[in-house]
Amino acid sequence: MLKTTNLSKVFRTDEVETTALNNVSFEIKKGEFVAIMGPSGCGKSTLLNILGLLDNPTGGEYFFLDNEVAKHSEKQRAKLRKNNIGFVFQNFNLIDELNVFENVELPLIYLGYSASERKKRVDEVLEQMQIIHRKKHFPLQLSGGQQQRVAVARAVVAKPSLILADEPTGNLDSAHGEEVMNLLEGLNQSGTTIIMVTHSQRDSEYAQRVIRLFDGQIINENIKSAAAV
Repeated sequence: MLKTTNLSKVFRTDEVETTALNNVSFEIKKGEFVAIMGPSGCGKSTLLNILGLLDNPTGGEYFFLDNEVAKHSEKQRAKLRKNNIGFVFQNFNLIDELNVFENVELPLIYLGYSASERKKRVDEVLEQMQIIHRKKHFPLQLSGGQQQRVAVARAVVAKPSLILADEPTGNLDSAHGEEVMNLLEGLNQSGTTIIMVTHSQRDSEYAQRVIRLFDGQIINENIKSAAAV
């Protein structure tokens, strides 16, 4: 699915140079559920942005679906991203002016799906996420757990091969957080590859492999016996 070799990311200003990632190398196979953990400022979100083709590394190689993409232009990254990657964010990132159906429909509009196909897909995924009864509601009319269900629905409606989740339960109580993690686990069991950044030891237990970062470097990996091969 993806592989990095000696990946680095350096942020520079006129006076300061900050190394966010330092020679990070790892591989994630199709169908894995991988958690990336580490303290704040260790490079987790920077790494997720590069894996999600939202940013380019400063150095090293990044292979995504057998393509070397480290030096891709924004246009090239956007094309790969919209066809293959879904995102789930801590803050939901829903559009308040759009109802649930319209929020989930948005990626399909960008991809050029017909109105009938969009309705079919959105209804299917809202049913799967058990939120279809709220499809005409607006985000501010929903609980945090319901909003994150909508965010997960939006992430998967185009059937991406990879989901990147950035602290997906960070703004939820334990019960709603568990609901969201069960949704992600179910998607993974259906074949979707998931990479999740998290501070939560409990959430990391859903993953088959845990990669730990510290100061922009991988310090260890924990692979469970049930990991995908």
